[in-house]
Amino acid sequence: MAGTVVTKGKVIYEAGQPMTALDLVAQGTVQAQYPGGSYQLKKGDVIGICEVCSEVHFLSYTAAEDSTIMTYQINNLQALGDLLQKHPDAAKVFLLSMFRQINTLLGQSSISEMRCDTLHQNLAGDYEKYNSLCARYQVTPRALEGIQEVAAYIVQEDPDIWLNSYYMGLQNVYAGSAAKALTLEPGISLGMLRKGSLDFRKTFTLLEEQNHYCTQILQYYFNSSGNDLFDFYTSLYYRLGANSEDAALLCQDIERMIGHFEGNPALDADQVSKRVDGFRSKTAAVTAAAESGAKQTQDSLDLSILSELKGSLNTILEFAGSDFEHADSFRQHVDAYKKLEDKNSMDDVTGRLRKHLTAEFNSLYAVIFEHSLGKSFLPTPVKMFLFFGYVDEELAGDANSAVLYKLIFGMENQNQFGVYTFYHWLLAIYHGEKSPSRNEFDEDFIDYIHKQKAQGNITAAQMNAMENDPMSKVHFELENMFPSVNKITFGRISTFCPLFTAENVLKDLKSSLVTVTQVKKALETIRKIDYSAFYRESLDYENMETMGKETIHLEFLPDVILAPNVGIRGVMWQEIEGKKRNSPGRMMFSIFHMEDLNTSMVRLAGEFRWEMCKRIQGSRWNDVSERSLTSEYFDYVQFYRKNHELSGEAKERVRVSLQRAKNSFKEMFVRDYIIWVLFEGNNSPRLNKVARKILFSYCPFPAGVMAGMTQNPLFSELLERHKILAGQRVHHLEVLAQKIRNTGNEIPETLKKEIAFAQGKV
Repeated sequence: MAGTVVTKGKVIYEAGQPMTALDLVAQGTVQAQYPGGSYQLKKGDVIGICEVCSEVHFLSYTAAEDSTIMTYQINNLQALGDLLQKHPDAAKVFLLSMFRQINTLLGQSSISEMRCDTLHQNLAGDYEKYNSLCARYQVTPRALEGIQEVAAYIVQEDPDIWLNSYYMGLQNVYAGSAAKALTLEPGISLGMLRKGSLDFRKTFTLLEEQNHYCTQILQYYFNSSGNDLFDFYTSLYYRLGANSEDAALLCQDIERMIGHFEGNPALDADQVSKRVDGFRSKTAAVTAAAESGAKQTQDSLDLSILSELKGSLNTILEFAGSDFEHADSFRQHVDAYKKLEDKNSMDDVTGRLRKHLTAEFNSLYAVIFEHSLGKSFLPTPVKMFLFFGYVDEELAGDANSAVLYKLIFGMENQNQFGVYTFYHWLLAIYHGEKSPSRNEFDEDFIDYIHKQKAQGNITAAQMNAMENDPMSKVHFELENMFPSVNKITFGRISTFCPLFTAENVLKDLKSSLVTVTQVKKALETIRKIDYSAFYRESLDYENMETMGKETIHLEFLPDVILAPNVGIRGVMWQEIEGKKRNSPGRMMFSIFHMEDLNTSMVRLAGEFRWEMCKRIQGSRWNDVSERSLTSEYFDYVQFYRKNHELSGEAKERVRVSLQRAKNSFKEMFVRDYIIWVLFEGNNSPRLNKVARKILFSYCPFPAGVMAGMTQNPLFSELLERHKILAGQRVHHLEVLAQKIRNTGNEIPETLKKEIAFAQGKV
């Protein structure tokens, strides 16, 4: 069948257009648009497959680049059934595309639901703050018409919580060898397509509803009448003047509104731009004058913040309510802790007090988190508690309290970058986006509840209820991962107390705050030297027909979770998610990391390398007959005294290194790995010959780094050996590519990337 070429930017179908055909994307990329977002369809995807039970398209499709599509004149299930009867192999293509699209939309609906909650919470908070400021300055507040009618977003018909994993599982099944047998039964394929299209339509309707809700909220910030929050805030700012004690806060809030809503397609772009430009031009005129009084303004601002934070512990405990049974005890313990001259004392009395505070803090955190789910607005001290472990302004100190207050307004969800505050991590578990971590017995949540049922601790009904209860998963995380991680990341286990105190702040809070930018930079430092650090071997399930069982390498960057404390250590918590080998690992840091983040991240990458190899090798991780990173390194350290490649001086250094690592082979490897990334990768050799050979074999440098080492005799033999092995791998892949060309098929993008990976050109 000849394909049709569509040029970049051309609309293929518009929403509402009659559903008359299915179109296979043979080449290029097509953008599918739904209310509030879009996703991409690539080669092998089918336009309209999720709308096959509808008379019209409810998505719009536009060519994102010059593309080729192949059209099948199918507009109902009967016609589709006839096609599957004649060409059962087409079912796999149709179903895989449908599963991918459904999973994408289900993921977007979870994000969209959180956005609705956040927008409503911000709206309530911003309006309340405006009224508070008006009361403080005795200004008659303006009424925001209709705001009393705005209720928190409630899903009328949420998709089943298991739906995402159901379609993910089907995608894996149909990508594997079982697909051939399943597609021979057209009735199964047709049933799957019908159910899928109905689930897709239900999810689309939910997104449409959520987008409408968000658009309604946006109108309270910017609307054509001008009677909106943007005007309320800017008018109050002009009235109070740039030198008032709340001017800086007001300006921050206004800029936040602009940043969130400028360029939003739901708003009139010209109108928003005109009003924003008007505000900025007026404020620019007084900036120079305001700068002269900046210090006085800042001092006033800090006083205002401290006044607002006064009695933070009471605010937090009031928010927890009667569900927190230890309120009186916790208040007494906090008061006793404040009075201590040395909060890090090792005496028994102080130790017991810290132990009581830790247990009560963990219980309080669980209660506060659960209460936060049903609230449209969180008091600032409560947010500071959830993100930073803050409980009391006196414990934190005036300067730190003011800094935390300012930082809290920038704590947005960054999970799209793989970086989570602990609060956002719990939200991700609650919404089913992430699974809880394994416990100390290496059991995931499902294993744990099944074990509880087998031991008679819970009934089958209770087990089923827990399996579908998001709060049960959150509690599992809070009971198993949170206490350990909070203590380990703090770094000084014997004096650990989870409460934010000034004594634990060892450097500037703003510079020690772990941000997405810093995490990306730290990961990039590793990948520039050890480019394959976070890659896993996998079969190419999407191209099994052309690639067969040829392995490829896929990268899974770790999730970074930030514990609510001030600490000095990072933790490599899990190398994979649950039992899924092809999933991100989990690394933990304090949200305020007092050490160098780059070095800490390199250490965790070394731990990840070791643990991932053990996971893959299983019980044979130290069996040298099964060659691997851990088995060769284990053999090297265990028998270093008999190794003829090591000089007497080198053997003595190994002995000292092992002693410093407290006889832990893993710890010794991690230390060598840090040297490998920070020194050897920069052409500054520090390791002995044997350790260098092992690391060069399993943690190779990228081609660019190797090119700079050709003149160094210490690397010449290793470079030559690597060149031969890499050449053999590249030759094998190029032969496979040629075979695919000879069959008339296009070379999969994954194969091209695998060739680049083998060449070290990732």
